[in-house]
Amino acid sequence: MHEAAKYAVGLDVGTTTVRCVVGLMDPSSPSPSIIGIGEAPSSGMRKGSVVTIVNVAQAIDKAFESAERMSGQEIHEATVNINGTHVTSMDSRGVIAVGASGHEITPADLMRVEEAARVMQLPSNREILQVTPRSYRLDGQENIKDPLGMSGVRLEVEVQVITALSPHVHNLEKAVQMTQTNVRNMMVSSLAASHAVLSDQQIENGVILIDIGGTTTNLAIFEEGDLQHLAILPIGGVNITNDLAIGLRTDLDVAEKVKLQAVKLGKSKEKKKDFTIKHHKEELTFKVKEIDEIVEARLDEIFEMVDAELKKVNRSGKLPGGAVLVGGTARMAGLVEYAKGCLRLPIRVAVPHNVSGLVDKIAVPEFATAVGLMLEDLQKPTVSTHKKGAGSFGAASDGANQLFKRIGGFWGKFKS
Repeated sequence: MHEAAKYAVGLDVGTTTVRCVVGLMDPSSPSPSIIGIGEAPSSGMRKGSVVTIVNVAQAIDKAFESAERMSGQEIHEATVNINGTHVTSMDSRGVIAVGASGHEITPADLMRVEEAARVMQLPSNREILQVTPRSYRLDGQENIKDPLGMSGVRLEVEVQVITALSPHVHNLEKAVQMTQTNVRNMMVSSLAASHAVLSDQQIENGVILIDIGGTTTNLAIFEEGDLQHLAILPIGGVNITNDLAIGLRTDLDVAEKVKLQAVKLGKSKEKKKDFTIKHHKEELTFKVKEIDEIVEARLDEIFEMVDAELKKVNRSGKLPGGAVLVGGTARMAGLVEYAKGCLRLPIRVAVPHNVSGLVDKIAVPEFATAVGLMLEDLQKPTVSTHKKGAGSFGAASDGANQLFKRIGGFWGKFKS
């Protein structure tokens, strides 16, 4: 009996843009195929958190509509990103007795020890999103990556626990459910993007993923095959646009065009003294030196904050895999060379890989999170029988809350 093709949906609800990716995993193909893509501007988010549920739901619905039209598939459920500075990570440890001498470690033992690591004092308005095992210890033997099949009586695990404020999680879930779509899973944006752009070698040797979004910058630091640190900074590409609007005394839409067209960091030989842009049949001229000073001041602040997070885990300038940039701001000309000087690390801009189909549509750094969410969605069993109603904003199905279960692992340690 042949295994049926499987559909998966990744939904990236950003502060400025909502992106949706529909993928198809055919058993005869070595990699998932992108069959649908949707984008819509978002106005109901602020720094990664929902502030107007209806506006967010409308943006999600528009993105779904485009993706459905392109793929020919109705979207009933999706894996969704969670963002915002309320998301935090912390270390925890779990210890259990596994049985008499000679007992072999089973998957049930691993589940029990991870559950033990989940037992911690959290405020009533905060919940655990996911638990990522780092290493195990069995009867004093340390740094075990996979204890399955080993023998022992005392099993310990060190984990990274990611938590978020419950109201923020539930508001995002409600916004998705207003489109009569179920949330299968939630994952932090940087972890999803890591799934789409990082290699096993980078994760093993040490790498930081930097997702510079509209109003937040997501960081995920990996080493020895595991997540070491996660942080979300309340600053992003929109801050650069706002600085340009204030510094150049111009409109925000003009400032955005200047950011995309005039900024060429470090390319002194190609620069002109003035930059001219047409706006409403009027020509506006700005000093390139002034533009650079404004942009570089904000980038210095962003990368100083990134380096401060690296120092927290003693990885400043010490990651052989360097820094991998994703997000819309990563496309800024000359950003790679500028970031090298700030972080003292190898830097590259990454786009999603190991996928086929509409690759040209998603081969940009801002689609890394949506593609990573789709890849995560592929690993979840299809359990929903929910069907969309005729209206766009009806009540969510009764089974939605039951389907909303966050994972306890880390997408099989990056292995499909």
